[in-house]
This record gives sequence, C-alpha cells and structure tokens, in this order.
Amino acid sequence: MLGLRSFRPVLAALAGLAMAVSTASAQSLKPYKDELFAYPGILSTGDGGAYEVVDYREARDIDQRDEIPERRARGKYVSTAVRKVQKDLVLRSDAGKIRHVAVGKPENAAFITIYLHGQGGSRKQGVDDFTFGGNFNRIKNLMAGNGGLYLSPDFPDFGDKGAAQIAALIGHYAELSPSAKIFVACGSMGGGLCWLLAKNAQVAPRLSGLILLGSHWDDTFFGSAAFKRKVPVFFGQGSKDTVFPVDKQEAFYRSIRQKSPGYPTRFVRFETGSHGTPIRMTDWRETLNWMISASP
Repeated sequence: MLGLRSFRPVLAALAGLAMAVSTASAQSLKPYKDELFAYPGILSTGDGGAYEVVDYREARDIDQRDEIPERRARGKYVSTAVRKVQKDLVLRSDAGKIRHVAVGKPENAAFITIYLHGQGGSRKQGVDDFTFGGNFNRIKNLMAGNGGLYLSPDFPDFGDKGAAQIAALIGHYAELSPSAKIFVACGSMGGGLCWLLAKNAQVAPRLSGLILLGSHWDDTFFGSAAFKRKVPVFFGQGSKDTVFPVDKQEAFYRSIRQKSPGYPTRFVRFETGSHGTPIRMTDWRETLNWMISASP
C-alpha cells in the first residue's frame, strides 16, 4: 500500500496540470457575438486545419449584413457602449507625435491588439463601428470585455518612419502592461509595418502574433527575430484580390511552413472575396485565441 509520500509527486503533477488548464482558460477571449461573426461556412481545409477556404458571398455577407452596403452594418452586429472606454490620444515620443485611438485598459491590460491601416486610411478607420460589417466594433468589444486594450494609430508612412512610431507606441503601452500579449494586425499596405516590426530587436520579443489582412509578403521575414521566435502569423486573403494576388500570398505562407516545419501559421482564403474582404470577415476571436495558445 502506497503512503502519502509516494503520492506527493502525483499530487504535484495534478496540481501543475490544473494550474496549466486554469491559466490556459484565463488566457483566452470570452465569446462576443460569435454566432454573427463566425465563418459562414468552410468549403475545404488543408495542412491539418491550418489552411481554410471560407465560403464568402457578397449578397449575404455585405448586402444582408449591412443596412447601407459597405457603409453601415445592421444594429445587431454593433454595440456602441464600448465608446465609453474609447479615447483619442497623442503620444509624444522620440519618433514624433503619435495620434492614436485607445479602447479599453491603458494599464495592466491582459492583451493589446493594434490595427495598422492601409493606403489612404487613418486611425479613424480602425475604430469605425459600422464599416466592414461591424468587425472593428467586435475587436473593440473583445478587447474591452476581456481586460485588454485596442489601439488604432496614425503613422507617417509604411517604411522606417512609420515603423519607428509604431515601435514607440508598442514600447509605451508594453511598459504600462508588461504582462500583456501583443498582437499587431496589418491591413493591405500596412503589412510593410508588420514585417519591419518583426525585424525590430526591441519589438519582436514582445510580439505574440502578426495578422496580415489582404496584405503582402516579405522574404526578409525569414531572417527576422520574430521568425526565429516562431511568433504566430495569420494570413487572411480574398481569392479575387487584385492588389495582392492570393496565389503569391499562399506561396509565402507555404514557404514559412517549408522553412520551419511546425511553425505556427494559418491561412484563411475567402473564396470570391476582394481586397477588403479579410478586414470584414476575419474572425478576430478565433484568430486571437489560436495565437494566445501558440505564442512563444
């Protein structure tokens, strides 16, 4: 018959497992309008589920979802109460003044999600509650409702100056929330900043995920600090994107998998979708929860 001393290693292991499960549960985003924002249908999958083709239909996903197509989502997709924790701010840094909108907890946040707009955009795009089918309103509510912070900044360009300002923004809020997992989402041309941040020696160690939405590829990523850390990378791309062709982005996704087998990367192809479709259709909660579980 085993004594208590013999059971101690087993009890310790069970306690450790329970703690790990509890931590994993705590480090995930609670549901928010999942029934409205979940992918409408999966046409096919590959790479063990890492690659998905989503059924996208303009008649359903724009015309039925929006009260005014592409301009105002129907009320059930949006909750504007989150504006109570939204502020338009200016951060003064060595890289210059950084105008940005912050939603949620400015300090001690559990998560920080930053959206970087594309050509012709501004900080206002990422906090517009009603465009893109209400998907920006959803990420605002997901962050605010889970003790997180959402940031949508202005920046001067998609090169070194812009990257320096976003690095300063990340550094500022990372100091205020040292335990936060940090995710950077880049729309279209904003992807250039995602790839530059991946190479930044100060920023890369803080990243928990990069999200490319209708964006482009960059082979220099393979030499970056983020690649070496295996920071999760998500690609969302419309199959009819005429700005950044889907076949080239898919090829880049596959090159990541080839160069580093097991690398945490996912690709969602929105069949018949155009350039802006991933911003409208990407499931923020599913994507971020995957990144939380896969982040280094």
